[in-house]
Amino acid sequence: MSGEGKEPQAIRKLTPGRLVIASHNAGKVREIAALLAGRGLDVVSAAELDLPEPEETGTTFVMNAELKARVASDLSGLPALADDSGLCVDALGGDPGIFSARWAGESKDFGMAMDLIERNVAASGPAPARTAHFVCALALAWPDGHVEWFEGRVDGSLVTPPRGDKGHGYDPMFQPDGYDTTFAEMDEDLKNEISHRGVAFRQMVAAVF
Repeated sequence: MSGEGKEPQAIRKLTPGRLVIASHNAGKVREIAALLAGRGLDVVSAAELDLPEPEETGTTFVMNAELKARVASDLSGLPALADDSGLCVDALGGDPGIFSARWAGESKDFGMAMDLIERNVAASGPAPARTAHFVCALALAWPDGHVEWFEGRVDGSLVTPPRGDKGHGYDPMFQPDGYDTTFAEMDEDLKNEISHRGVAFRQMVAAVF
């Protein structure tokens, strides 16, 4: 769905040209670039432009995505696309949620973060629920301040031990409903078809291209 009560069809269209991906996460940038392939866009990351990583002070995925997109667009003078996504674990009351990246620490050690989730789930009670979902919020900002929002979700469950060496982040511990493989075991095309990011991107593509 598009965010903040906006109509599904965005008024502002994204024209071919340079687009900043407001992320310093190389895996996420590659995934987003693949989803945007063939759209006539010259994709460049915030890291390549040496743009700073703003502090994510929002209380929702949409707010954090907008914050990152606005900063990248303001500083670069180009349209900017930001993604804020995370893993929400039912047994942990939705954590790590918007703090998913922060659970991995400054070194972005997601092996440590997945172990932390497992320990917390185990401590949450006898026979804890292992259901979880990923959320992805996209914000597309222009230098004049215009922003469009989109949000996607995919439900699944946690697996232990983590499996697979594809993808990034928490992908090795997440198995989407209806599949017997984790995101980290899937081919990129299949993951992009069913993932929270893929859902949000299809909404964005339908609206702004």
